[in-house]
Amino acid sequence: MTQKLNPLGSIKINAPIPAHMARAVIEETLRSAILDGRIPCGTALRQQDLADFFGVSRMPVREALRQLEAQSLLSVIAHKGAVVAPLIQGDAVETYALRILLESQALRLSIPLLIADDLEQAARHIDDLETEREFTEIGRLNRLFHMALYSKAPNRRLLRLVEDGLKEEERFLRFNLEAMNLGELSQEDHRALLRAVEDRDVESSVRLLEQHLNRAVEVITCYLDTHEALNKSRPT
Repeated sequence: MTQKLNPLGSIKINAPIPAHMARAVIEETLRSAILDGRIPCGTALRQQDLADFFGVSRMPVREALRQLEAQSLLSVIAHKGAVVAPLIQGDAVETYALRILLESQALRLSIPLLIADDLEQAARHIDDLETEREFTEIGRLNRLFHMALYSKAPNRRLLRLVEDGLKEEERFLRFNLEAMNLGELSQEDHRALLRAVEDRDVESSVRLLEQHLNRAVEVITCYLDTHEALNKSRPT
């Protein structure tokens, strides 16, 4: 009889966890494990199992799972509870349409408040992306580049939503970038966007961002459609 793998088996924790830190520690530990693939998509995370694993009551576990659900990393499914969400939630076109709205607004609000250090940081992320070959790192650097440009937007809730979208994309790229033949992402879009931001040209910056995200959704949609067609053609 095959032994069922424990989805928490790859996680290491420093116990005991102080009660006042339990929710934050559980949330961050699970988030990291989901993002780097140690807990794969479709894995059910049961509250009592988590409480036993972390050595806490179910209350901080429940709160942590709610936070991860709000970040689109978990989905609540009837009779299964909290399940690790797919890499791209729902329709990729709809997902990116929402990202364009949120990120465009964040960029508009941020540009007038950016300082030289923010722009230099964004430029460093582009340089790092030019030479990076590790797929896990490419997605992270892409997220950091964009957040460097959005970071001064005063609406904190908007920034949280924006970063959630970027983390979803980071997670998708981490597991699909090699198969998409995009190991060396072109940084032309990023450099053009940064130049417009440096010029404080808000409208040009937003237009370039929209073009950049629309190109991304075209590539990802084409990949997902091809991937789905291949799966359907395989014998069951």
